[in-house]
Amino acid sequence: MKGLIGIACLVAGLMGVLGGGRRLWADDQVRFDLAGPKVDVRILRGSVTLPIAEVPNLMVGDKIWVKADLPPTQSNHLLLIVAFLRGTTNEPPDEWFHEIDTWDKKKTIVGKTITVPQGAEQALIFIAPETGGDFKTLRSAVKGRPGLFIRADADLNEASFEQLRIQRYLAAMKQLDSKDPKVIADRSAKLAATLALKPNPDCFKQPVEQQVSCLTQARAPVLLNDGHGMTVAEAVSTGPTANLANTAAYTQPAGGGLYSAYVGTIVDAVHLVAMLRTAQYQYIPGLAFPDGSTLNLKLNAPPSFHNPKSVIVIALPAVQSAKLPPLKPHNADQVACLKNPKMVMEIDGAPLVFSTSLAHDLVLHLNRTGVPADLPLRADAFEGGLVVASEAERKPLEDAMAKANDSTKPQVKVGSATDLTITGTVEGFWGFDHFVGPTLTLQQMNGKGWKIVGDTQLMAGQDSKLTLKGDGTACVEHIALRPAEGAKNAKDVDVKYEPAKDDGAKLQKDTLALDVSLKSVEPGGYSLGIKQYGDENQERVPLTAYSAEIRLDAVTIHAGDKMAVLKGKGLGSVVSVEVDGQTFMPAGGNDDATAHLEAKAAVTPKDGDEAKAKLKDGRVLTVKVAGKVARPALMLVSMNASPAEESGELPVVLGGKDEIPLHGKLTFVVTMKEVFPRGQKVEIATANGAVKTALSLVDNNLVLQDDHTAVATLDPLKAFGQSAFGPLAIRPVAADGTTGDWTRLGVLVRTPEISAVKCTPGDAETCMVDGNNLFLVNSFGAAKDFAKSADVPTGFAQGEFAVPTPADGATLYLKLRDDPGAVALVKLTATVQKAPVAGSAAPSAGPPKR
Repeated sequence: MKGLIGIACLVAGLMGVLGGGRRLWADDQVRFDLAGPKVDVRILRGSVTLPIAEVPNLMVGDKIWVKADLPPTQSNHLLLIVAFLRGTTNEPPDEWFHEIDTWDKKKTIVGKTITVPQGAEQALIFIAPETGGDFKTLRSAVKGRPGLFIRADADLNEASFEQLRIQRYLAAMKQLDSKDPKVIADRSAKLAATLALKPNPDCFKQPVEQQVSCLTQARAPVLLNDGHGMTVAEAVSTGPTANLANTAAYTQPAGGGLYSAYVGTIVDAVHLVAMLRTAQYQYIPGLAFPDGSTLNLKLNAPPSFHNPKSVIVIALPAVQSAKLPPLKPHNADQVACLKNPKMVMEIDGAPLVFSTSLAHDLVLHLNRTGVPADLPLRADAFEGGLVVASEAERKPLEDAMAKANDSTKPQVKVGSATDLTITGTVEGFWGFDHFVGPTLTLQQMNGKGWKIVGDTQLMAGQDSKLTLKGDGTACVEHIALRPAEGAKNAKDVDVKYEPAKDDGAKLQKDTLALDVSLKSVEPGGYSLGIKQYGDENQERVPLTAYSAEIRLDAVTIHAGDKMAVLKGKGLGSVVSVEVDGQTFMPAGGNDDATAHLEAKAAVTPKDGDEAKAKLKDGRVLTVKVAGKVARPALMLVSMNASPAEESGELPVVLGGKDEIPLHGKLTFVVTMKEVFPRGQKVEIATANGAVKTALSLVDNNLVLQDDHTAVATLDPLKAFGQSAFGPLAIRPVAADGTTGDWTRLGVLVRTPEISAVKCTPGDAETCMVDGNNLFLVNSFGAAKDFAKSADVPTGFAQGEFAVPTPADGATLYLKLRDDPGAVALVKLTATVQKAPVAGSAAPSAGPPKR
């Protein structure tokens, strides 16, 4: 748009914009926040009388009843003048000015009726203080500059209606009692769309507790076009802003009636205030807020009774043909539900319908026979449309519908209450004029034949989108995802839904788009519970919530094996896998990507066969079998573990039959049914896999005795280190890395180094043990039954420890930490050290420590 002119905030600090958004004036210059006097106005046309709040336009011959509504204590005499104008270059005659003395008791009580004269185009009310010659002076001023007051009349009407839109938004937002930012944003968006406003987007960046306050501050909403016609900026596209009033006075919008109370504009309120000045008077524009017959005025300056005296200027509706509201459906394909007690028909195109009383006596005319034809409607800005006035007014209709649906009664098949949908036409009055609005499709029967369409599946743990189809979706009141009967700790999950749209944003017939949140839902059977208006029962559509992100890559099985490995993702949801007639169940050591499976019997499937995997959510998925050659197998023939050579200390003799000393030498023999492969290894590891090593022919620690048998030798300390202990097992590892089953080999144990046992003569209870690594002992016993024992505490790291005196004087028993179930011993016969006797030489300290 070229030459965007006069874009400005109008009242209560609305922000003005010109070009790049520059503010045109300070807020306090146009703030209309002072209450002015009240004026009662009613209009009689023919035999119909309407309050001023319901009158959008005047016609020649209309009778205007006017009465000042002043308080009984009013002391200053105010003169009320009703004037008519007829063009910017055609001054009105004297008889078009009507004087009302408000201090005249009779006129104050009865009021005065004035007829709109032939040729009049605008009507104004002036309220001025009584002075000598006041009426003639004011009449002369208006006749001298009619264009000025024509512009003022149009701007005041625009400003009043625009402020009504803003006030309706502010009032609705102030009633909102919510701390939910989504609720605040949704309500603001719906109100703004209905009233053609643009709330301040920065408010939604505030903390949630401050958002409503921000949105309801004076400068929050910015006005948009209300849909009735061109804006003043479109009509006046040339000329500097300073000459806006004069330029507008000679344009078609000003003189031809297009620039009226029904054209959506953004008024330049600064020029409205500045231009209303003459030598005799200072004119104060009064914004009218009609309520029934009363014009409630808001002023931007206090009236003055001293020179220059103040004259309040009030605009009446323009004298012209009615410009009917251009109502249209928000979406031409929308369907409203007659059974909904709060049925809303979303309507666009006329914010004044929702912010004023100009549209009144609205009804929805039902285009069918046999039932009441009209439903009273009211405009609801928050709902964004027209709603049925009250439940009480619906009851006759519902009773008639129930009667019409009685199967024992004859039914009308075309346009009757038995049809799924009918049409309804919005009708009403715009002031005195009857108008017919849009015709909408209405659903009057509950939908049926519900089914989920498309191949979308519900996935537990994530949000899913579904498409629900049925014969009539407008009457759906609520949808919930319901767990199966008997499910524990399961609650209904509300399902969001809206009419489905195609790629071109066009509504799809009888189809709903569902947004199902399953973040807290376990896999399993569910159903959609569909509740429709006026029906306590729910339609059920069965559904299954599946485990999300499950992928089955392959199940690997070696020939003749009862063990298998499943690879994929989300494998914790796998219950079992059926392969070649055998059911494989999850074994230990599983994670999300790998599942180890075991069956009761061995199988030999072919590579590429299909297996069936059963999931927790009830699905059965196929997975390819990766068939492998038989895994290597070996048998332990013998095992021999010998301690290290004596080094002078008291040796610890192990008592377990399969114990393997860490400080020693291990030899074992294994055999295979097949020829022992040259590239095969034998892996040795502790049970927890903390330490392991591999023996091979190449490393010379594995020697073939014959084609099937191999002898293995190992230095455990060298292979595993000083911290290795616990059960040891062996398994074959083929050249391609395929492993066989584990075979137990023995228990790897560590032993302490005991250098001496000192017993004091006369002390039959306690001896002292000297040595290293005594913490490897769990407890010392005087006898094999450990009736008398001393436990070595955790964390002990000293070289001496008090133990019970051996019962036989020759053997001290030990339980080692690495194998506490077995009993080891130390022979003391030749090494018990006695404490020295007074005056005698001390005995030898025993063999040196290792």
